[in-house]
Amino acid sequence: MTNLEKYNQAFAEALEISQSQLPGLEYQGSEQWDSVGHMGLLEDVFDIMMDTDDIIDFSSYEKGKEILTQNYGIVF
Repeated sequence: MTNLEKYNQAFAEALEISQSQLPGLEYQGSEQWDSVGHMGLLEDVFDIMMDTDDIIDFSSYEKGKEILTQNYGIVF
C-alpha cells in the first residue's frame, strides 16, 4: 500500500467519509472533523509523533499531505 493510499484510508476512516470526499476537504468540513483527536490515527499509520504546531496547522486534506511531507519525510 502506498503512503497516499494509507493517508486516504486513515483520513476517510477517522472522519467516516468516503475517499471521494477527501480532495478539497477542510477542517470542520465534515461533522467528525471538529477536533484534533483523529490525528492519532495518522500518527499510528505513519509511526510518527506530530508536533502540536503541525496539528494546529493541519487545516485541510491537502495541507496535511504538505505537513507530513515537509516535516516528517513522508513521500506521497
